[in-house]
Amino acid sequence: MREFAFELAVCAALEAESDGLIARQLGTHARIVDVVEVVPGPDFETRTEITSGTIPGPAIESAVGVGRARRASEAIDAAPERAETIADRAIEVGFFEAERRNGRRYVRQTTRYPDWIGGLRAFENKPDLGRPGELERQLRTDVSLGLFDEVVLVTASYVTGAHLNRIPEAVGVRRFDTETGTVETVREPDRLATDEGGVAITEEQPARVDIEPVTAEEKARLRRRIAERAYGKGWRPETLPACEQARARGPPFAPEDALPYCAWKGRFVDPARECGPDCGGHSPAEPPEADPETIRDRRTPWIADPDGVVRRQAGLDRFGRE
Repeated sequence: MREFAFELAVCAALEAESDGLIARQLGTHARIVDVVEVVPGPDFETRTEITSGTIPGPAIESAVGVGRARRASEAIDAAPERAETIADRAIEVGFFEAERRNGRRYVRQTTRYPDWIGGLRAFENKPDLGRPGELERQLRTDVSLGLFDEVVLVTASYVTGAHLNRIPEAVGVRRFDTETGTVETVREPDRLATDEGGVAITEEQPARVDIEPVTAEEKARLRRRIAERAYGKGWRPETLPACEQARARGPPFAPEDALPYCAWKGRFVDPARECGPDCGGHSPAEPPEADPETIRDRRTPWIADPDGVVRRQAGLDRFGRE
């Protein structure tokens, strides 16, 4: 089975069993992770009230607070133009609000950033273990860096002892049936030390391994940024193919979904890579009707169209600082 279609099926199954949020293809410190699950923390509901999108990391980490309006260029750790762009996005998603003083823009948070992240799990999808590629190095990187609380390999292959010997012991292993959505747990994952410093493997050669230490503080920042990107992105493709062969459907075990299925190829397709005039079955048409945001809203605790955060500004300026 092609990895893209396998990944969609894995995401559908994970979403069905999770109380949190699933996202796919997220960049981390060292590489792109196939699938991430965000486990809800104590203030998850507060996070859903702010915005359905991603709050920019530099805005969260800035000196902008709820108690006093600040110039973005002075409070955000970035070049002035970049700081203003970050502030624009934070205003757009409802995390900042702006006011004018003497022709200059000042910003403040609409609410304090909540403690909404209960944990992160990473899933590496490899349907065919006979073609492992960079799998072993990727998993060693995940374990040594410790960005995720748990790391799990998901495969359609029969898992042998030889396979397990090549996979770091801390990594869990699941065998996944794409037709039924059933999962066999071959090995449970170990919990990784996410609150300690880690080591990123930047390059590996037969006689040398290049590494980069990552502090606990940097890991905490990366974990928050990964969770924010996961919150805003999700896992469903944003668009379906503009082709009369395209259908909006899901895996056999969950057929109602907004996923790109091609009737001509008889399988799921990656619209960005496989669809268009170069495809032998391409026939231009409007994309099939689908509403991935409504489906995500219905099936997860994510809210597609929150009301936003309402604050009472009166009297806050007299405090002078947060």
